[in-house]
Amino acid sequence: MKPRRLLLPALLLAAGLASAQRWGRGRDFGDIRTAREVPSGSTGTPAWEYAEGFKTDVFTFARIRYERGGYGRGGGWATDLPDSDLNLSWRLQQMTSMKVDPDARIIRPTDPELSDYPFVYIAEPGALSFTDEEVIAMRKYLENGGFLLLDDFWGEDEWANCEEVIKQVLPNRSFGEIPLTHPLYRSVFTIKEKAQVPNINLGAESEFGGPTYERQDAEEVHHRAIFDDKGRPMVIALHNTDNGDGWEREGESAFYFKQFSERTAYPLAINIIFYVMTH
Repeated sequence: MKPRRLLLPALLLAAGLASAQRWGRGRDFGDIRTAREVPSGSTGTPAWEYAEGFKTDVFTFARIRYERGGYGRGGGWATDLPDSDLNLSWRLQQMTSMKVDPDARIIRPTDPELSDYPFVYIAEPGALSFTDEEVIAMRKYLENGGFLLLDDFWGEDEWANCEEVIKQVLPNRSFGEIPLTHPLYRSVFTIKEKAQVPNINLGAESEFGGPTYERQDAEEVHHRAIFDDKGRPMVIALHNTDNGDGWEREGESAFYFKQFSERTAYPLAINIIFYVMTH
């Protein structure tokens, strides 16, 4: 597999630069199971097909649905849905040798098919909470080879909540900062810094000198991980950054795309997924 640089003309979605028709936080999602059941809230999402008979041989992005709790002030589990999940799935298909499902799943920790998805994603874990049953299910999933990516939470209170919940799941393990020398940062793209991805509004302001962090105690980006005894990452937490907006809002602003989606949000996510799925 040869990594390629993300090029702006090729990556802007067919809808082009458009004003976002935002689907507000707090929507009632009912019992949706796939991302395509949710109308696009940004600029439309790509679609593609894979060969019949290869359903079990493609990567499927799966998002965990949870009940709100903790310190989070955002929209919880459904933030940036569906565009973030579908856009990232397309970029992964486009930029690597991996074959990727053109849809993305929404799954609860206690769903019997959780083990079918070796990679799961949680948005805004500053608001995360699990029931006792969900704690047991997530522990079984992670200890049996599953992987969890946490993203889009800011400040020390939200970190404390996230860390506390994950400690319930994995009581004998702790987070540690991932050094930039880790091979994850070279698995597809070469990543030399832990850059911050703001939401699109702060991103626009940053073009004129505004900050990219959402809170005063959220200036420094952290990439923390929990590893198993063999060095396999079980959980990675991307703290004080909003990669989900970088995936979701890529077609709304040329500046935001080039500065944050193309430069940081996509390369980091693609590296993580490729590393986790090939090690």
